[in-house]
Amino acid sequence: MYKSGFINILGKPNVGKSTLMNALIGEKLSIITSKAQTTRHRIFGILNEPDYQMVFSDTPGILDPHYKMQKNMMNFVHETFEDADIFLFLAEIKDKPENQPEEFRKILETNIYTIIALNKCDNFANMEIEQMVNYWKAAAPNAIVLPISAKEKTNLDELLDMFRAQLPEGPAYFDKDAITDRSERYFVTEIIREKILKLYKEEIPYSCEVVINSFVEGEELDKISAEIYVNRKTQKPILIGKNGEMIKQLGIESRIDIEKFLDKKVYLELHVKVLENWRDNDSILSKFGY
Repeated sequence: MYKSGFINILGKPNVGKSTLMNALIGEKLSIITSKAQTTRHRIFGILNEPDYQMVFSDTPGILDPHYKMQKNMMNFVHETFEDADIFLFLAEIKDKPENQPEEFRKILETNIYTIIALNKCDNFANMEIEQMVNYWKAAAPNAIVLPISAKEKTNLDELLDMFRAQLPEGPAYFDKDAITDRSERYFVTEIIREKILKLYKEEIPYSCEVVINSFVEGEELDKISAEIYVNRKTQKPILIGKNGEMIKQLGIESRIDIEKFLDKKVYLELHVKVLENWRDNDSILSKFGY
C-alpha cells in the first residue's frame, strides 16, 4: 500500500517554517535568515521512502500586505487550502493562539487533519512546555499539538510518524528521486538573495529581486550572470557600496555557496539594475514569478 500527500506548512513570519522543512527532508532547500519575509514563494520539499512520498510545502510567513508583492506572496499561502492533505501550523511556543492570523482560524474550520507544532521548545522547561501545550489544546481541541525544536530536531521523528499515519493512499506526485519542484537556477537566485538578506540592512533586502541572466554549464566551470533589481535609484549605490566593496563581498559569499550547491567551480557576475517600484507593478511581478 503506497501513500502520498501534501503537507502544507503555515505560520507567521520567522517562526521557523523553512528550518523545519529543511530538517524534515534532510536538505537545505529554503533559505534561512533571522529576518522576516525570507521566503517569498511556495517551495515543495519532497521526502521519498519505499512506501510513501511526503510533499512538504514551505510558504511565505502570513502577514498583512503593504504592497502588491506581499499581496501576491499571500496568494501562495491561500493556494495551500486547495491541495492540503495535512496542515502543519507552526508557531513559537511562547506565542498564543489568540495572536495568530486569520488563516489559523480558517485551518481549524476545515476538516483537514491539522498538527500545531510549537517551535523552539528547547528554550523552556518541561513544566512550562506542558502548560503552553495545554493552552493551545484548549483553543484548538480538534488539532494535535506537539512541542518541537526545528533547529535541534526535537520531536521531528514523532512528527514524521504522525504524517505517515495520516497520508492518504495514492501514487507519487513527483519522481521518486526528486527532492523539490524547483530548478537549479531558482536555487542559485535564492542563494544570492540569502546573502543580500545577511549582508544588507533595513529596506535593501526587501527591495531586491535576483534574476539569472545567463547560466552556461561547462565540464569544469559554470558561468553565471545574475541581475539584481532594486526598487529605487537611491538603493543601487548602497547595494554596490563604496568602491564596489559590498557587491564584491556579495559575489564572493554567493559564489562559495553556489559552488557547494552545484559541486562545481563557478564564475559569477552580478549586475545591479533599477526597476522603479517593481514591487507594485503587476506585469513585472508576473515576470518574476509572483
